[in-house]
Amino acid sequence: MEYIQKKKLLRLPEVISRTGYKRSNIYQLMNLGDFPKSVQLGPRAVAWLSSEIDQWIDDRINERDQRLIRESLGDQ
Repeated sequence: MEYIQKKKLLRLPEVISRTGYKRSNIYQLMNLGDFPKSVQLGPRAVAWLSSEIDQWIDDRINERDQRLIRESLGDQ
């Protein structure tokens, strides 16, 4: 039996809640290529893939952890 992952879309208030960023910062990071691109739902509605937001958060955590490892190795 094949497992099919359901895709979930997040609207802006949920993205703000998950990331802690404000609307303007999210769009600024998107324009810089440092944040997942939104998906157009309609003429005035956008959303983000939950999996991409989760991956972006995981990447920030991994970057922090790698930095801490490098810093701790430098202290020895």
